[in-house]
Amino acid sequence: MVNSDTHTGASFSLSNRIQRVIWSVFYVVFFKYSPKPLHAWRAFILKCFGAKVGKGVHVYPKVTIWAPWNLELDDECGIANGVELYSQGKIFLGKRAIISQGSNICTGSHDYTKKGHPLYTQPIHIGNMAWIAAEVFIHPGITIGDGAVIGARSVVTKDMPAWMVCAGHPCKPLKERVITD
Repeated sequence: MVNSDTHTGASFSLSNRIQRVIWSVFYVVFFKYSPKPLHAWRAFILKCFGAKVGKGVHVYPKVTIWAPWNLELDDECGIANGVELYSQGKIFLGKRAIISQGSNICTGSHDYTKKGHPLYTQPIHIGNMAWIAAEVFIHPGITIGDGAVIGARSVVTKDMPAWMVCAGHPCKPLKERVITD
C-alpha cells in the first residue's frame, strides 16, 4: 500500500490504478460479453494480464476480477458467472476446485483499529477439489483445505480443514466429505 490514511489518498500506486483502468476496458470489451464456451479465450486474456492459468480452466464471462495479475488458477478449476474475485491480494485456486455463482472471494479489508482506516490485503488459498457453493463470502487470509465443501451462503472467517463439509455463519466444519464411485 502506498498510503496508510484512506481519507487523504489512494491505497494503491498510480501504476496499479492505471493497470486496473486498462484491465477494466479489456474486461468489458473482450471478456465480459464473450460467449460462454470460450474458456480458452478468457484464459488467454487473463494470462495477458499476468494471471497464472493452468490447463482446462473454466472461467465464465460474468466473473468480476479486480486484478488478474493476483490470480493463480490450477488445472481444471472452475469459476461460475456472478463470482467476485476481489483480488487486491493473491488468490490461489487449486486443481479441480470450483467456485459457484454469487460467491465473493475477498482479499482486502480495512483496519478499523488504526487511525486512517488503512487498507490491508491477505492471500486466500482454496485447495484442490474444494467446492465453494453459491453465494459464499470468504474473508482475507483464509485457507480452504483440499476437498473441502463450503455450503451455500456461508461466511468463512477461519481456515477450513481438508475433506470436510463446512457451512454456516460463521462457517464451521460439520462432517467428513466422503467421495464414492
